[in-house]
Amino acid sequence: MSGHNKFSKIKHLKAKNDAQKSKAFGKYVRLITVESKKAKGNILSPGLAAAIDKARKENMPNDTIDRAVKKGATDNSAAMEMHLYESYGPGGVAILIEALTDNKNKAAQEIKHILALHELELAAQGSASWAFAKTHEGWQPTTTMPLEDADIEKLGTIVEELENNDEVQAVFTNAE
Repeated sequence: MSGHNKFSKIKHLKAKNDAQKSKAFGKYVRLITVESKKAKGNILSPGLAAAIDKARKENMPNDTIDRAVKKGATDNSAAMEMHLYESYGPGGVAILIEALTDNKNKAAQEIKHILALHELELAAQGSASWAFAKTHEGWQPTTTMPLEDADIEKLGTIVEELENNDEVQAVFTNAE
C-alpha cells in the first residue's frame, strides 16, 4: 500500500502546517505594510509596533517583517483600509469581522457570500458592535450569549470560513 508510510504522513502534515503558516504570514505582511505606510516606516509608532509584535508571536521571520516594513514605507500603490463588518450568527450571537482591503466593495461581497451560505446577512453599522469594547488587542465582548452545542458548531464553521478569506484579518464573537 503506497502512501501509508511514516514519511508520507509527515509530508502531508508538514504541507498542511506550512499552508496555515503561509496564510497567517500573508495576513500579517498586509497588516505590517499598512501600518508601515501610515507611520512612514517608523517602527517605533504604536500601530506598527503592535503589528510587528503580533507577527513575532506567530514566529514570523525577522527578514519577512523587515521586507514588509520597507515595502510599506516605499509603496505608492492603492491604500489598504481596515473595514468593520457586523452580523448576527446562530443563537443571536454578535459577530464582528475586521477586513483589510484596498477594495471595499469586493471585500463586502465576499463576506456577504460567506454569510449567505449559512443563511446569515450583514447587519447595519453599530447594530452588533454595541456588545463589544475596543481594546489594543481587538474587540472584547462586554456581554456574552450562551449557545447550545449545535449553534456552537455552526458558529465555528462560519468563523473558520470567514478567517480563510484573504481579506479578513480577524473575527470576534460574543459567544460564551
